[in-house]
Amino acid sequence: MELSVLNIKGEDTGKKVAMSEEIFGIEPNTHAIYLDVKLYLANQRQGTHKSKERAEINHSTRKIKRQKGTGGARAGSIKSPVFVGGGRIFGPRPRTYGFKINKKVKSLARISAFSVKAKADAISVLEAFTFDAPKTKSYLNVLTSLSLVNTKTLLILPAIDSNVYLSSRNIPKAKVTTVDAVNTYDLMNADRLLISESALSILETQLNK
Repeated sequence: MELSVLNIKGEDTGKKVAMSEEIFGIEPNTHAIYLDVKLYLANQRQGTHKSKERAEINHSTRKIKRQKGTGGARAGSIKSPVFVGGGRIFGPRPRTYGFKINKKVKSLARISAFSVKAKADAISVLEAFTFDAPKTKSYLNVLTSLSLVNTKTLLILPAIDSNVYLSSRNIPKAKVTTVDAVNTYDLMNADRLLISESALSILETQLNK
C-alpha cells in the first residue's frame, strides 16, 4: 500500500511512502478494538460518586412507633430506606472502573484501528511542518487546504510540537497527538487520520515490537 505525501497546502509533493502491511493491512480484530476503547472510556470515569447508606444518616435512633396495634408495618428507625430522608439501599460507592487487558491485545487493537482507517481510505500522509507561533488561523488554513474543516481529524506527530498543538486546541473537531500518546479511542473517533511523514517510521517501529 502506497500513499502520496501532501504538503500543508493540500498539494501532492510527488513523493510516495510505503505503508507497512503489518500495521495498515491486517484483518482488523474488532473485539480487541472494543476492549481497548472500553478501557479508555472506563479510565475517564472519576468514580467519586457516593450516596449515604442507612448507617451514615444523621437521624434519631428512637423507635418511631410502637411495635403492634398501629395497623401498619413495623418500623424501628427513621433511617430506614423506606422513609423519605432515609438511607439508600445499595447506593453507589467510590470505585475504580478500570480493568486490565494484556499489552499484546492493546497493541493489536491499535494496529486494527489503523487497518480499519486504511481500508476506509481515511489516511493522509503530510510532509513535516511547523508554525512560527501558535495561531489557530494557521492550523485552520491547513485544514481548509485539505478540505477537512468540518471533519473530525487526528494529526499524529513524531514528537510534541507546542506551536502546532496550541494552534489546533481551539478547533472543535481537530486533535493533535504524538506517536507515543496515540490510542485506539482517538483513532476510531477520528474520521480522518493525518500522519506526519516523519512519524511513520517511528510508528512502525513501536507497533512492530
